[in-house]
Amino acid sequence: MSGEGLTVRDLRVTFDGFTAVDGVDLAVHPGDLRFLIGPNGAGKTTLVDAVTGLVKATGSVRFDGQELLGRPVHKIARMGIGRTFQTATVFEELTVLQNLDIASGAGRGPWTMLRRRKGIPEPVAKALETTGLAHLRDRPAGTLAHGQKQWLEIGMLLVQDVRLLLLDEPVAGMSHDEREATGALLQRISADRTVVVIEHDMDFMRSFARSVSVLHAGKVLSEGTVAEVQADTEVQEVYLGRAAEPEPATPVAVAEEA
Repeated sequence: MSGEGLTVRDLRVTFDGFTAVDGVDLAVHPGDLRFLIGPNGAGKTTLVDAVTGLVKATGSVRFDGQELLGRPVHKIARMGIGRTFQTATVFEELTVLQNLDIASGAGRGPWTMLRRRKGIPEPVAKALETTGLAHLRDRPAGTLAHGQKQWLEIGMLLVQDVRLLLLDEPVAGMSHDEREATGALLQRISADRTVVVIEHDMDFMRSFARSVSVLHAGKVLSEGTVAEVQADTEVQEVYLGRAAEPEPATPVAVAEEA
């Protein structure tokens, strides 16, 4: 995959004297499926807010070589960067197809977007297939299951040709089957996009993360593969609140912080 991915250097966010993000360095390569984990208050969501322009920050955030800090939210979005929040934001009265059509239709009038078509635009058809919602395309979004709404919101980013997806706890409240389907969806998406996931579900992280960054008190505590961060004694003490039992397998060296 081409591109330079997401590079964060010395990122700092301060609210009324409280430093929520304290000099974070991250390098997320194109096509990575990076999980950000850490205790509540570690700075995970604030970091994503800074990347997407929702909060002011100092340092540097570059995507595909272009600096993001200082740009307004809508211009960052136009650079191919999209995010979801913990609660899916969809047009509940409209169908799945209409939601995707609106998301893909920047610059078209509402009548053009909502009218019935003989055919479906290719980006919309592809998003329906990728998210597994093709069979529900004519169903009002408000009637979808919780997990399906999250998939629709991801589909609404895909039709905008987002190249960096930042997802805030995408499997919160999902059933086991929904979590598995979501993990498979993220793997499909990251085949040609970069995906960053804020997550608290450790089983989900262990199953699907390609790389992991552990945040604590606004800093990167550890970074590497799932096995590497799980073997890190600092992570075990800070994140799990206890020292984990040593595993019989050969220890894996913990990756240095980015």
